[in-house]
Amino acid sequence: MAVFVYAENINGVYKKAAFEAVSYAKAIADQAGDTVTAISVNPTDSSDLLYKYGASNVINVKDEGLKNFSAKAFAQAVSELADGNTIVFPHTTDASSIAPMLAVMKNYSLITNVLEAPESLSPFQVKRKAFSGKGFMHAKAEGSGVIITVSQNAFGVKESAVAGSEEVKNLSVANEDTKVISHEQSSGKLDLKEAEVVVSAGRGMKGPENWGMVEDLANILGAATACSKPVSDIGWRPHTEHVGQTGKAISPNLYIAIGISGAIQHLAGVNSSKTIVVINNDAEAPFFKSADYGVVGDAFQIIPALTEKIKAIKG
Repeated sequence: MAVFVYAENINGVYKKAAFEAVSYAKAIADQAGDTVTAISVNPTDSSDLLYKYGASNVINVKDEGLKNFSAKAFAQAVSELADGNTIVFPHTTDASSIAPMLAVMKNYSLITNVLEAPESLSPFQVKRKAFSGKGFMHAKAEGSGVIITVSQNAFGVKESAVAGSEEVKNLSVANEDTKVISHEQSSGKLDLKEAEVVVSAGRGMKGPENWGMVEDLANILGAATACSKPVSDIGWRPHTEHVGQTGKAISPNLYIAIGISGAIQHLAGVNSSKTIVVINNDAEAPFFKSADYGVVGDAFQIIPALTEKIKAIKG
């Protein structure tokens, strides 16, 4: 029986999170001797992009009623099509709201924020993040099936090309509960949750007019920009850039924090970063305790010098 995966698209376009989820589903399928079937709602991108990461079959749902997102309606659509006992989702905002709805509909176990391929399939046991990313646990599924959300930038995108086939399903799912109020897009060039490098700054920058040097460093590193909660609260940066317990939780390979003290609420959103570099003029800033590398000094001198040095290295 196939392993199913929800291949999320944004306005029809597949993002890195979808490829990571398909890669993860392929790893399970290889363990089980199964194939992968991907389900996507109203995509415009080619299914070839999903075959590349191991999806042998792609089901494209065509439904005008699902033009606007609703967790309940999307869960209903997936429930109608996914008849396997293993269903994989990316741990994005939208997908993470579909997964628990689907788990209730199917009476399956739900394991969120999964980090690695499963340790065993029978019973299904896997390592996941716990306690806002401060710890790990080995969760075991005891339902008749299991639904998984894969933590972004954890398992990784792994090419495993297969000869795939595409199937179009026309559904008419009731979606009367949806009310679209607004949808704020990130101002950055990169999706913050998918970025492998993130340059973030806090009130130590003293004002929004000084963010040019943060953006210059991010540009030369090919990074996304982020900020602390106080910075977004006072309007220096958009709320889409806020990382932390009440903002976005991210897992980049490199997180550079400039002028951020490192309160526990901020750490909860970034402590899954593989490498943390802290730049702060306060040697007692709590962030240094969580840093892999720390620089005590004036960011207004350090950041331009660092940017120029990286430019020189890159030629």
